[in-house]
Amino acid sequence: MAPGIQKMKLLTRYLAREIYASIGLVFAALLMLFAFLDFIHELSVMGYGQYSLGYVVAFVVLTIPGHIYELFPVAVLIGTITALVQMAARSELTIYRASGASTAQMLGALCKIALPMILLSFICGELLSPPSERMAQKLRLKALNTQVSLQAFRSGVWVKDDHNFVNVRSVMPDTSLSDIDIYTFDETFHLKTIVSAKQASYAKPGTWLLTDVLQTRFDKKGVSIQNMPNQEWQSALTPGILSVMLVVPEQMSAYDLYKYTSHLKENKQQSARYEIAMWNKLVYPFALLVMMVLALPFASYQRRSGGISVMIFMGIVLGLVFHFAGRLFASLGALNDWQPVLSATAITGVFLLIGAIMIWLVERR
Repeated sequence: MAPGIQKMKLLTRYLAREIYASIGLVFAALLMLFAFLDFIHELSVMGYGQYSLGYVVAFVVLTIPGHIYELFPVAVLIGTITALVQMAARSELTIYRASGASTAQMLGALCKIALPMILLSFICGELLSPPSERMAQKLRLKALNTQVSLQAFRSGVWVKDDHNFVNVRSVMPDTSLSDIDIYTFDETFHLKTIVSAKQASYAKPGTWLLTDVLQTRFDKKGVSIQNMPNQEWQSALTPGILSVMLVVPEQMSAYDLYKYTSHLKENKQQSARYEIAMWNKLVYPFALLVMMVLALPFASYQRRSGGISVMIFMGIVLGLVFHFAGRLFASLGALNDWQPVLSATAITGVFLLIGAIMIWLVERR
């Protein structure tokens, strides 16, 4: 094996050990902080219904995977900067650079280190966070003995399903519906029937079972009203689609977002927010590579140029700016109906450009 390759493998292993340890400490601090804030927030409703201290703790624990996913880029940036600055302060990186390690090789090493974290972030965002967040919300709602309000309007939420316009006042934690009205129109957009039901449960694929039904039918003969204890309702709506009411789009998996976005498009409804969230889910793990690029210029730190705490503070500020700027840009994209891919990737691209400029400036010195 060539000495240069062996040297870079040694550097990569050493960097990985230092960076992973630093990221782990940052994650521990951030998760404890966010869990504590969630705990304090939930104490304000503890005591309502059956929402005891045990339920509060369970809710906080179930929200941790969501925090892990959200904080991954921030923790990677702060942790990497901390590790690189400390290594530079001990002159370890200076020795490696003096022995021939180039900036490109350093970037390659950081990319290799980022790959396992990208995979972990993707698994957390797709497999752990969505069901955990949904379970947390269901646990909380069940303990509080409340319903999920769908008050997009005072009359509830309206959903278009083929020739039906469906008004749902509330959805229970088990995704059964309460107080539902179904307005059916013909091809000429004339109202045919109004079906009102107190409850609706998902009986089998493609079919809901309505209970305590009042059906109003309009035809050429006039208006007829019929009361029925039960009635089946064929619909493309599923509990999976309705479960989005329990979890914000940013906490859903990319697959669920794709299904729900397709449903909205088929019914010619606004889907910008969900499309942006879907693309953000696909791009977000690769933001870890951008964070690594952004952290590399800090490896040029010299003790005489300032304290380590200043560099770490700069990393915290950059990480928080990335986190909140990404959310702000996604919200603006949804409000202004911007291109979803652009809305989801713009901030990541800007930070990549900032990192590249910083590296170029460091190399010029």
